[in-house]
Formats: sequence, structure tokens, C-alpha cells
Amino acid sequence: MNNDQIRFLEMAVNLAAENLQEHHGRPFGAVLVKNNEVIATGVNQILLTQDPTSHAELSAIRAASQVLESPRLDGCVIYASGQPCPMCLAAMHMTGIKEVYYALSNDDGEAVGLSTARIYEQMQKALPEQSIKITHTPLVGARDRLYEGWKRLQQKT
Repeated sequence: MNNDQIRFLEMAVNLAAENLQEHHGRPFGAVLVKNNEVIATGVNQILLTQDPTSHAELSAIRAASQVLESPRLDGCVIYASGQPCPMCLAAMHMTGIKEVYYALSNDDGEAVGLSTARIYEQMQKALPEQSIKITHTPLVGARDRLYEGWKRLQQKT
């Protein structure tokens, strides 16, 4: 890692430490960078908002999307205090983020209940084998109204 990357990762850890002191959420912080410039930051605010999706990485992604006025974050890098959970990692994939650095691993968090390793294990299983009941229930006309409707709208723009 170069000095800038270490600086951004330290920023994420510092955000997490400040967040811990303020009792807003779990000790996680994230810094989203593009072209070596900080675009947005985020902290875990689960305790403050009672929103289980209020993770540091998602907060940084939401803020960066507003700053860049785009749901795509191609060319951006996330620096996180902890290993991204599957939800945050999925959001990174969906927005085009191709690079992530994190300071603490799931193994580091296991002893204090901050590991998402079990969720990663569930996500690797086929849908019928996961601990959540997931049922595909096709509805007549839904594909045309939704997906084909989306396709038609995209062709007009």
C-alpha cells in the first residue's frame, strides 16, 4: 500500500473510533475515494437510526452517489475500518466499485460479535439451502409490466 492508501484507511479507522465514542453505532467507518480525492465518508449508525442497513460503507456509497450525481461509482475505491459485510459488498458490486481496502477482518471481529462470516457462509449456499425460506412465485403478467416495461422505457431514452 502507498502512503495515500494508508492515510485513507486510517481515516476510516478514525471515523469508526469517533463513532464509537459518540455511541451512534458499531465501530465501523468508511471513506470513498475517486482519483485520490475523498468524495464521501460514512459511519455505522445502526444504534442512532435503528436501521439495520445503516452501515458505514452504504452511507458512504449513498453520499458519493449524491455528490457524483450517479448511481454508478466506477473508478471509486472504498477504505473501510472492517471487512465489508455481504450487503455492503453487494452494493459495491452493483455500483461498479472495483477496489476495497479494510483494516480489520471477520476473524478480528469474531471475539466481540462483529463478524459477518456466518452470513457469508449462508450466501454461498444455493437458495433452497439457506436458512431463510426463499420461494420463487411467478405471477402472470408481472414480467411484461415490470421488466419489459423497463426495457421499453430504456429504448425511449
